[in-house]
Amino acid sequence: MTTKALDPITLDIMWGRMIATVNEQAAALMRSSFTSIVRDAGDLSACVFDRRGRMVAQAVTGSPGHINSMATGMAHIVEEFPIDSLRPGDVIITNDPWITVSQLHDITIATPVFHKGRAVALFANCCHALDIGGRGLSADARSIFEEGLFLPIMKLHEAGEPVQPIYKMIEKNVRTPEEVIGDIHAQIIANEVGARQLRSFLEEFDLDDIEAVSEAIIERSEGAMRRALADLPDGRHEFGLTLDGFRSPIEICCAVRIAGEEIIVDYSGTSPTVELGINVGFNYTVAYTTYGVKCAIAPEVPNNAGSFLPIRTVAPQGCILNAQPPAAVAGRHTVGHFLPSAIMGALSGILPDKVMAPGADSLWNTHIAGHDARDGAYFSYTWFSTGGTGALRGQDGLSATSYPSGVAGVPAEIIEALTPLVVRQRSLRPDSGGAGENRGGLGQIMEIEVRTERPYLFSGLYERCAHPAPGLDGGQAGATGAVETSNGETVEPKISRMLPPDTVVTLHIPGGGGFGDPAKRSGEAIREDIADGYVTPEGARDDYGSGAG
Repeated sequence: MTTKALDPITLDIMWGRMIATVNEQAAALMRSSFTSIVRDAGDLSACVFDRRGRMVAQAVTGSPGHINSMATGMAHIVEEFPIDSLRPGDVIITNDPWITVSQLHDITIATPVFHKGRAVALFANCCHALDIGGRGLSADARSIFEEGLFLPIMKLHEAGEPVQPIYKMIEKNVRTPEEVIGDIHAQIIANEVGARQLRSFLEEFDLDDIEAVSEAIIERSEGAMRRALADLPDGRHEFGLTLDGFRSPIEICCAVRIAGEEIIVDYSGTSPTVELGINVGFNYTVAYTTYGVKCAIAPEVPNNAGSFLPIRTVAPQGCILNAQPPAAVAGRHTVGHFLPSAIMGALSGILPDKVMAPGADSLWNTHIAGHDARDGAYFSYTWFSTGGTGALRGQDGLSATSYPSGVAGVPAEIIEALTPLVVRQRSLRPDSGGAGENRGGLGQIMEIEVRTERPYLFSGLYERCAHPAPGLDGGQAGATGAVETSNGETVEPKISRMLPPDTVVTLHIPGGGGFGDPAKRSGEAIREDIADGYVTPEGARDDYGSGAG
């Protein structure tokens, strides 16, 4: 079947089937996962690629950092293992930060699909491993060599047979081998589910492969993206963000240039690579750049290899957004998650009705490990928390909602069921959303107790504790974040430390920036905010003055 033979109705049906296939792939991964990071938070991606390694479709569930990094990383995998060199039962593994998701904790599994004796596609997925050895999930390391087990692109299974030395190497280098290897098996199963669905698709439509379908989808996605860009005026637009960084601020400089049907996002002038692990591999920078551009300009265009083609990303080598090996990168999201906000800030002058003010942006990742007081057993647990998003023109920001990562917060009941942690409080944080004609979303307050009789390890990869999310178009900044302890112990964001067993930690997660002049917010909206507990009467008077009456 050729591209010309695919009429719009048939193509639409095929596209729906492709999306259903990768959604089933993702669902299989979540159902069979050993960890709440994947099962409940959805920190994963699932995609199908054509023979050339081009991403055709992605599952609805997933993080843009995983999905878009894997989309560009697949080119490296098919270069290492050309598709016609693969055999049925082969499984490829890697966590190379510079070609996939810019962090050793994120493991990618790729599997070829065979139909009529020929490799016709690749299914791949990526999810966050509970542990990868090294220093654990913190920014303490000074190089990638300290951060854990580095898996180059290699075969985990050959012709259906597990490569046992690789499994043994993983088992002996992680603290939680059952969960890590269990999730790797879940990833393999997920790809097999996708492959089975794809073979059914090929048989139903009497196709030898997906090349004609892939070509049509990618061509149309590229065309739609180029048309959206052509509707915008040519020009250069700039925006800057200041982040906490590690003990000294980081500047993200973003210049967006629109030239006809193309867009160039240039991060020249951004702060250089730092000594500890908050650096970002370029692949991850590209991932969140393409996502930010699509959100602002053409969110309706499918996210695949075609929609990426008109977007070019520039980040000088050695800046924090293009860190070179062996830079430490475990906390790369504490910088990379801010790129969509930088892009939207740059485009706010020409797309004021489509952009969102900066929000908390970066996930707050908390890792606690120690010994359960009930039975003395060792435990290790990571969860993600979310702050408020920025407001848009005509819409308040969302409270305790993950953007841009899309990862969900894990319910308190699950945290308590799986660990000796007690969530003593989890509530929206009043007055944390930036004032504006539209208010920024609220952050959260989380109070955590650990049922242990020994000191425990605490690590928090947190941002916006010193530099809040700024507003747009006259909107005010959201509240900064903070970490408090019940006994005065100091907890420094991004660094792990041991805490006494009686330490209760309280997280004050930041809010999003406001949009528009606060004086223009209606009195009715302010009164509703007070009634709902989003804003205290004192906060309303401070932010809105006489309008709060």
